[in-house]
Amino acid sequence: MNIFISNISFKVREQSLSELFSQYGEVTSVRIIKDKETRRSKGYGFVEMSNDAEANVAINALNGTEHYERNIVVAEAKGKKEPAPESQQ
Repeated sequence: MNIFISNISFKVREQSLSELFSQYGEVTSVRIIKDKETRRSKGYGFVEMSNDAEANVAINALNGTEHYERNIVVAEAKGKKEPAPESQQ
């Protein structure tokens, strides 16, 4: 399951998020989104966990908790919206 995390402190690194979520199960990937020009964190990212049940436990346990002096928001990531098909003429 892909998990969305927002309100991440700019000090947080991917290793820290991996350790946080590993308490609840196997973490397969961690990605903090960064500004292309400045390479600074945008304050949100994604954690992927292999087991959906463990991911749901992590979401419920971590949503709203304090991490690096900020209350993080944790939720299941919504997939990218597919573009609407063009109408046939």
